[in-house]
Amino acid sequence: MYLGIISAMPDEIHSVLDSMTDVTTTTHGNRTFHKGNLYNKPVVLVFSNWGKVAAAITTTQLIESFKVNKIVFTGVAGALQEHLNIGDVVVGTHLYQHDMDARPLFKQFEIPIIKKTAFKTNATVTQQLRMASEKYLESFSNNLDTTFTKEFGITNPKTYYGGIASGDQFISSVQKIEELNISLPDALCVEMEGAAVAQVCYDYKIDFGIIRTISDKAKENASIDFQKFAKIIASKYALGILKIFLS
Repeated sequence: MYLGIISAMPDEIHSVLDSMTDVTTTTHGNRTFHKGNLYNKPVVLVFSNWGKVAAAITTTQLIESFKVNKIVFTGVAGALQEHLNIGDVVVGTHLYQHDMDARPLFKQFEIPIIKKTAFKTNATVTQQLRMASEKYLESFSNNLDTTFTKEFGITNPKTYYGGIASGDQFISSVQKIEELNISLPDALCVEMEGAAVAQVCYDYKIDFGIIRTISDKAKENASIDFQKFAKIIASKYALGILKIFLS
C-alpha cells in the first residue's frame, strides 16, 4: 500500500519530489501524480492546487487511482494565535471549514447531512507526525541555511498540536482573524485545503494527517514572499519531517 502525500503547490514540497526514487508519472483529472519510493517506502506525491474544491478532487483521484491507505497533507499556513511564529509547525488534530455557513438550516460550520463541524485526523498518524516534527525542529539549524532563517525571522521554531481552519479565502485582515478567534478559538492556523482533504478521507475511511508550517502571522506580514518561503523553508521542513515519519 502507498502513502499519499499532498501539497497545494510544487514549491511547498519540491524537496520531497527531488528525493524520491524509481519515479513514474501519470496524469489524471489534470493532476500529475508521482509514484515512487521515499526513503525506501512506497509513496504517491501530488500537487492539489489551491482551494477546497481542487483539494477534494485531487484527494478523491488519489484514493481511487492508487489505492493509498494513508494520506499526509503538508504545506504552509497563516497563524491565528499570537503565540505562533513564522517557522513553527502545526500538526492538526481536527479541521474546520470556516466558510461553511448554512444557517438557519444548520449551525455555523456544520456540514449538512453528515452533521459534523470538524473532521478529526487519525490519532496514530498525528502522533507520529508530532514526534517527527519535534525531532526535526530540535536540530533545524543544522538543516537550513541561517541566511534564510534570519531573513524570515525563524529563531526557535516549535511544534504545536491542535485545530486548523480551512476556507476558500486568503486571510489577511485583523478583523477576520479576530472573528475566527472568537468563533473557532481552538484553531491555531488558517489555510485553504486541509478540511476538504479531511472530509474526503472521512468518507473513504482513509487515515489522514496534516502538518502546516507557519509562513506568516496573517494580520502582520501576510505579504511575505510565499513562493520563496515555501521553496526554501517549508519544502525542507516537509522532507525532514517525512524522513523521520517514514523511518
